[in-house]
Amino acid sequence: MSDDADIAAWLSGRLPQDWFEAAPAVSVDREEIVVTGRLPRPEPTGAAAPDRRAEAGRAARFREETRPARMRIADEAEALFGRKLAWGVTCGETEELFTNLATPVMTRLRQPQRQVLDTLVDAGVARTRSEALAWCVRLVGQHQQEWIGQLREALVAVERARAAGPL
Repeated sequence: MSDDADIAAWLSGRLPQDWFEAAPAVSVDREEIVVTGRLPRPEPTGAAAPDRRAEAGRAARFREETRPARMRIADEAEALFGRKLAWGVTCGETEELFTNLATPVMTRLRQPQRQVLDTLVDAGVARTRSEALAWCVRLVGQHQQEWIGQLREALVAVERARAAGPL
């Protein structure tokens, strides 16, 4: 079983069943585990449909009411898996990610790449080169989701092949 599957399995047994409408999404990388659960939409009052303010209020209430239990679970997960655990919720159209890591990543860039970042900074798209690089990564993630998904699937196949190979 992969590390991701171990973590998801542990969380499925550890999380209270009444917190979310369905099993939460679990995202894992080298430094962090992010658990994102779906909350029920607030009931409309009168003729009005639930709006973003009501959804944000539901997310804030969940965050406050579950904080001690979430902190205990996060501490247990960190001890077991050696990674920080962050929480997020979706409620209707509202997505809320609670405190999570912003990990520095070091890279070496040649002048043409630095000029791209500097242009983004000079144009006011980003305040720093670091912020400009994060903006670029988000943009690739948004516009190349299918390709990134194919890469992840290929990596899973490589992991399976390595696990099945000779010891």
